[in-house]
Amino acid sequence: MWDGAVMSYAGFQNDVYLKGLFGEQPTQPFDWRGVKAAAEHVMTPGAVGYVSGGAGAEDTMRANREAFDRWRIVPRMLRGIPAERDLSVTLLGTPMPAPVLLGPVGVLSIVHPDAERAVARAAATLGLTMVLSTASSTTLEDVQTELGGSPGWYQLYWPKDPDVAQSLVSRAEKAGYQALVVTVDTWQLGWRPRDLATAYLPFLQGEGIANYTSDPAFRAGLALPPEEDPNAAVLHFLGMFNHPALTWTDLDWLRSQTTLPIVLKGLQHPDDVRRAADAGVQGVVCSNHGGRQVDGAVGSLDALPLLVEAATDLPVLFDSGLRTGADAVKALALGAAAVLLARPWVYGLGLAGEAGVEHVLRSFLGDLDLQLGLSGHASLGQLSPASLTRRP
Repeated sequence: MWDGAVMSYAGFQNDVYLKGLFGEQPTQPFDWRGVKAAAEHVMTPGAVGYVSGGAGAEDTMRANREAFDRWRIVPRMLRGIPAERDLSVTLLGTPMPAPVLLGPVGVLSIVHPDAERAVARAAATLGLTMVLSTASSTTLEDVQTELGGSPGWYQLYWPKDPDVAQSLVSRAEKAGYQALVVTVDTWQLGWRPRDLATAYLPFLQGEGIANYTSDPAFRAGLALPPEEDPNAAVLHFLGMFNHPALTWTDLDWLRSQTTLPIVLKGLQHPDDVRRAADAGVQGVVCSNHGGRQVDGAVGSLDALPLLVEAATDLPVLFDSGLRTGADAVKALALGAAAVLLARPWVYGLGLAGEAGVEHVLRSFLGDLDLQLGLSGHASLGQLSPASLTRRP
């Protein structure tokens, strides 16, 4: 677990080369495409579609990557860059060794049997903040135990039943999560052809609903405990997951239920950021849900500059399409306070469990550290839009 000392992320590649000198070859790929291909080879077809797929024609997924391709880093030289760079930040009261969080991903049991437990252990090893999905296969309390004091944030899919919503928020605060990340773009699942092609929705099989079936308010609405009638529990879950009636005024109720900082995830329009600030939340995440909700939407990185401008002092985190350290440098240069990495470490989980997640995270952090320094930046504070150029 991170102890506050400066982390030498770039040293990870030196360790790999030194081990090679003594005949030890890597067992996992280092580029995200290689990890993805290897993981998809061992994952079930349903899991591959669920993790890798997007909404509709997957135009938004492509737009996310195309946005990163348009923004280019302009390296500067001979600027006296220190060999070890301090990437640490404090965000909403949470100290972090680097501006990188593990984005929330649900139903991880379909990827690997150790699911969120393996992810939490890997995050704790590096001191990174894990954002736990409401739709996890492991209870939020058990994940907090695996984090072992390393920071965790809790992502809320706001259920229709207010008693269950209140209970989930209360449990997260009591368990020790340090912020509440409310996803606002998934009040109903998007049109996802890959999942439809295999008629695969893991929730129907009881996957990803551990936080519900363990919740006293949820269980109070069942005639029999979930252990005795799992099908009824699934139907009860499906009846409350969608909550399209939510509006900005409902945030007043949520703020009354918790003392945790509230972050809204899924914003793409600057007016929504202004509304979020007026509603008294503490942060927002520029995100299109990795292209899994609205097809043909704006690439997340293209949306980021206007959101940062609208946010004034409100921290804007970034999510969607992030794959490499260079991607993170671009998002941070455009004003993101931190980035949320998701699919790459999910593939690492599918490939090699906890070790796979840790490998992907170490690779990403090493890449980020080197891209920052080699482009002529001694610290995160030196990044700005002037560090980039945007090609037509």
